[in-house]
Amino acid sequence: MSVDFNGIGPGQVNTQRTTADKSGSTQNTQAPEQAKSQAQGARGENVNLSSQAKNLKQLEQKLGDYPEMDDGRIEQIRAALADGSYKIDAEKLAQKMLEMDESIFG
Repeated sequence: MSVDFNGIGPGQVNTQRTTADKSGSTQNTQAPEQAKSQAQGARGENVNLSSQAKNLKQLEQKLGDYPEMDDGRIEQIRAALADGSYKIDAEKLAQKMLEMDESIFG
């Protein structure tokens, strides 16, 4: 399977290049040389992260230490469901659903 990035496929009839395309093709011969010199210059550059980015990275690492699920809480809910003691507050549930709806749809 081939992918045509230029928008011209083998089944298209009009393959003439416009004036803009022709002028762009002369610039493309210079682009590899420029890209090569830019790549050589970029090797010595440094990247500095902002303090906000550093804080976000630390938070991400801390969150990675926590389990995705609270197994203890899940077991409590399962036990309460099994013995019939788990009660659902219908008004609180409805309010949370409305808040979620508003946050999604505005």
